[in-house]
Amino acid sequence: MKVHCRDVLTMVVSGLAAALIVVILGCFILRYTGADKNVIKPSFTVDHKENTFLLDGKPFQYISGSFHYFRAHPRAWQKRLRTMKAAGLNAIETYVEWSLHNPHDGEYVWTDIANVERFIELAQAEGFYIILRPGPFICAERDNGGLPHWLFTKYPGIQMRTNDANYTQEVSVWYSKLMPRIQRFLYGNGGPIIMVQVENEYGAFYACDHDYLNWLRDETRKYVKDNALLFTTDIPNDRIQCGKIEGVFATIDFGFDRVNEIDNLWKILRSVQPTGPLVNSEFYPGWLTHWQEENQRRDPKSVAEGFRKLLEYKANVNFYMFFGGTNFGFTAGANDFGDSKYTPDITSYDYDAVMDEMGNVTKKFELIREVIRDFREVPKIEIVPEKSFAYGRVEMAPVMNLLSQEARAILAKGKARSSLKPMTFEELDQYSGLILYETSLQGIIAGETYVLTLNDLRDRALVYVDQQFKGILSRQNANFSITLNDLHDSKLQLLVENQGRINFNIANDTKGILGAITLQPLNADKVTILNDWLNTAFPLEEPQVTDILTGVQNNSLSFMEDDTTASLHRGPVIYYGEFVVTEEHHTYLNPSGWGKGVAFVNGFNIGRYWPLAGPQITLYVPQEILHKGRNSLVLLEYEQTNRKEPGTNPHITLDDKAQLDG
Repeated sequence: MKVHCRDVLTMVVSGLAAALIVVILGCFILRYTGADKNVIKPSFTVDHKENTFLLDGKPFQYISGSFHYFRAHPRAWQKRLRTMKAAGLNAIETYVEWSLHNPHDGEYVWTDIANVERFIELAQAEGFYIILRPGPFICAERDNGGLPHWLFTKYPGIQMRTNDANYTQEVSVWYSKLMPRIQRFLYGNGGPIIMVQVENEYGAFYACDHDYLNWLRDETRKYVKDNALLFTTDIPNDRIQCGKIEGVFATIDFGFDRVNEIDNLWKILRSVQPTGPLVNSEFYPGWLTHWQEENQRRDPKSVAEGFRKLLEYKANVNFYMFFGGTNFGFTAGANDFGDSKYTPDITSYDYDAVMDEMGNVTKKFELIREVIRDFREVPKIEIVPEKSFAYGRVEMAPVMNLLSQEARAILAKGKARSSLKPMTFEELDQYSGLILYETSLQGIIAGETYVLTLNDLRDRALVYVDQQFKGILSRQNANFSITLNDLHDSKLQLLVENQGRINFNIANDTKGILGAITLQPLNADKVTILNDWLNTAFPLEEPQVTDILTGVQNNSLSFMEDDTTASLHRGPVIYYGEFVVTEEHHTYLNPSGWGKGVAFVNGFNIGRYWPLAGPQITLYVPQEILHKGRNSLVLLEYEQTNRKEPGTNPHITLDDKAQLDG
């Protein structure tokens, strides 16, 4: 048999290729079955002897910044992360908002602003480690602290954040949907997540239910295993023991204003955790702001000095917030700090943070980066400034009155429902927006003055009789009664606004009118409870607003006659306007002279406005929701406009600067 050199060479090459494949497959099997004893699994652990974290066995300290993915447009995530990287941070902290991903029972959302997996991937691509805070309660100045509103009606009397079997069952279901999506990102699985929080500032919660905390620890560990470090965060005070969970790493949170007592704060931490690295999980460079109060500002130099002090203690630090962003839509919550005064949060979550609402750096950013440079190398990354533009004046034309039959056909969620007592938002499976309650007044004495009282109003009611405005009742101002004159067989209409569920010391903050609605003659003792109500739900969500836009743009909806000037006496009015964009830049909607309402740009709900209350005047409009050419603007105004005289339209302006201190 004659053998050619070429044939021999072919056999040798084929044999080598086969051998190489066998070697590669063998290495793969050894690595991923754990058979290769020389391969060290990625690990993030605590060295209690040296009081430090260990990343793959080496000492590690993180300097992190809070950035909540749901407070920025998804197309802005990467830019915000790149700017944070330029500051010298090596980690990103974010909450996971249950209510965002699970808005209705059995319904789950993982796309667009809810695409938490993409957010983590982008952070990992920038070289960040991740500190994940899945709650399930997050506070975060979000509606209901991030807990879904539908829990209230599915389980009447449910005890949130306790060992209530109904609550733990729903958390278990939620985690079964969330955690499998997160597991691939855990550090032990090759991902960026080094820490996962169990609950949130639980020591501040009244229940102090350790059976619940232990259950939640075990439920979280079921998915996390040893692939990331479980931790808690608590306010350093005499209730810290209520938030400590056995076998879970403890951290505390405080702002620069408490750095002067730092030794005592560390002592409080050491009372529940004698060893391990020191961690401030929420170092506050700013603070939250409510409507009808001054904007909370903090001195940049003092923040930087406090931060330096923390690093001198070799503490691990997370800035809350590094980038604050915006409470788009109806996501802003409210507070009740024990003084029984309900105070809703503003739409902006600028927070006087290290980066501003538009994503640009501030004086704080520059000073904090200088402090970091004194302790570690800061990457050389060019910071590209975000640009804003004043698109100018936009005329707003009235489209329809919300109380009209036409508006109900378009904006209402289904048909009106009859009930003996007013139905709540939750009974109507409505996250936010408005509910219109209507009933007929009977047995009225001619010429008598009556007192109308709304018991347990949540949160704000516009009162109409026969579609004529009579006044405003408000939980925030503890004003629940109004006198009414010239009544007869009239129709009473109460348009109730949900201004945001309580986000911190949460209870059952169900929305609507929960107590009896009574009518009493001013000079008599007889009290009549008003029953038999018609309930019309106005969720003001994307489908309804899209119908408005479509109707105006295809001329199936015509503009209404409006002979009023500023005050809207016959009910809230929907206004429409357009503006032209040649280049997409950020802008700020300025509704000065208007009363209170909600604004939509190209169908996107940019949030609640209330310039009469302040301090926030302008609403941030991200460039990512704009497009070249004509852009639409819809305002639902509850009270008044800046219209000066009949025959003219009210207007807003689109400015290039934010006004948060009005």
